[in-house]
Amino acid sequence: MRKLFFIATLLLALPLVAQAQDAPKAEIFGGYSYLRFNPDDFNDGLDLHGWNASAAVNFTKYAGIVADFSGHYDEVNFASGKVDLSGYLFLVGPRFSYRKNDILTPFGHVLLGAMRAHGTAFTPVGKIKDNDAAFAMAIGGGLDAKVHKNIAIRIFQTDYILTRFDDDTQHSFRLSTGLVLRLGEQ
Repeated sequence: MRKLFFIATLLLALPLVAQAQDAPKAEIFGGYSYLRFNPDDFNDGLDLHGWNASAAVNFTKYAGIVADFSGHYDEVNFASGKVDLSGYLFLVGPRFSYRKNDILTPFGHVLLGAMRAHGTAFTPVGKIKDNDAAFAMAIGGGLDAKVHKNIAIRIFQTDYILTRFDDDTQHSFRLSTGLVLRLGEQ
């Protein structure tokens, strides 16, 4: 019974301790990223792996602006050869963070920008290159876990990615994880 009372008291006191958390002035993220890209040309979609990096400036404890960049790569083999694919997202927009817990910080964002896609086909005839750029939008969020005053682990960041290549809309999914460097205090 004492253990139950102690645990209940501890759980009730945690919100009082958590309210003392300060928000960092800036956050720099870098890590691994997976993109499930769904163009019309491929029935099953494409699984691309790569990196994700972002820099955020927090204006208040709960709101800031973030610039998000990522690169994803894959190789597709056909009977006539192979195609090396790469895609780069350049996005910016507001981020909203819920900082009521001292360790966990969930966040959400709406980002707008562009995606640049590159394809190089290696065929028996020779090498063929194609490049294209399109509007891109990301709607998503994630969860950071603070492990030190200046370092957090981005447990996950998940985004719905909308792109508009060749007057068609692509609906894709991105999942990222990595480290966050937290700079300054609000």
